Amino acid sequence: MRESSQLPSDYGEIHTDIVQLLENARRAAARSVNALMTASYWEIGRRIVEFEQGGEDRAAYGEALIQRLALDLCNRFGRGFSRQNLQQMRAFYLAWPMDNIRQTVSGISSLNPQTVSAESSSTPIIQTASGQLLTLATLAEAFPLPWSAYVRLLSVKKPEARGFYETEALRCGWTVRQLDRQINSQFYERTALSINKMAMLEQAEHAEPDDAITPEQAIKDPFVLEFLNLKDQYSESDLEDALIQHLADFLLELGDDFAFVGRQRRLRLDDTWFRIDLLFFHRHLKCLVVIDLKVGKFSYADAGQMHLYLNYAREHWMKPGENPPVGLILCAAKGAAEAHYALDNLPNKVLAAEYQTVLPDEKLLAEELERSRIELEARRLVGSKNEGEA
Repeated sequence: MRESSQLPSDYGEIHTDIVQLLENARRAAARSVNALMTASYWEIGRRIVEFEQGGEDRAAYGEALIQRLALDLCNRFGRGFSRQNLQQMRAFYLAWPMDNIRQTVSGISSLNPQTVSAESSSTPIIQTASGQLLTLATLAEAFPLPWSAYVRLLSVKKPEARGFYETEALRCGWTVRQLDRQINSQFYERTALSINKMAMLEQAEHAEPDDAITPEQAIKDPFVLEFLNLKDQYSESDLEDALIQHLADFLLELGDDFAFVGRQRRLRLDDTWFRIDLLFFHRHLKCLVVIDLKVGKFSYADAGQMHLYLNYAREHWMKPGENPPVGLILCAAKGAAEAHYALDNLPNKVLAAEYQTVLPDEKLLAEELERSRIELEARRLVGSKNEGEA
């Protein structure tokens, strides 16, 4: 007899209630982390700016300050404090100075100096240039949007347009995807030129089907992962995750030429994040091997994206004395498993020929990919069947 048949008829109610509770708790946790992160970044930006304004000698320090801070903070707190990120924090403070911070509470409350010692034991205390004392938690209430939204807003150069998008994002509850789409479509300019501005604003309140962001996606936001110094290794599906692991094991089994460097490696270009599935170093060829897995069919856009990865790896990851990186695109579509090396833009044909000779045969990789996919899907079917019979 199945165990579920022994449950009361109203079991569904408690299950639904608990699911809703956990979903709400995860969303609240994501919002809380984002708000504290944003407040911390604003405060870092403020301290950098005020340090620079402390005298001509400090102002002259300029870029060297950012460079040194990036090195020291990354060594202690992880990749979230790169030179680019610190520059954005500085720009964030300049775009949202203390006098212009949106008041999401009834005025940012100040602390009585006598309470500082008691408060500071549990939450950071911030002292502004005017002597005002704030808790980081209180400051966080002034930033209701996620940090990634403020990063996107920083790319809007006109202050009036930036303020418009911020206001509409709050009013309409836009996700970062919606905000990005509205900025890209020049919604501010189109609304300003429209005869019926009210209709434009009402239309902007409606979300697209793919705009919703789950609590898991919010926590996996690259900015959040960097802030918490968490590993960002994750895949979009169980099948993709298993295939990536199988491919990593397979390449390592081919011999000691392949040295594993990383998995789900993130790179950032402007305000856009990308994710490389696998990164190896080939000892004989003395080059990085960038591997990108496509669960669907191969398209020309995949080749373009791979060359973007290779250009980035050549500029940021390649060490002196190494050869240019090579890319491998693996397509796992049913009945059309393919593997193709990206060898364009290499300095000479001799190097390209050597790559083709030493690297595993594309046909062999495609066959291993197809075999692994069939095996994994068969296991999944068996597992689903066993669960249904339990």
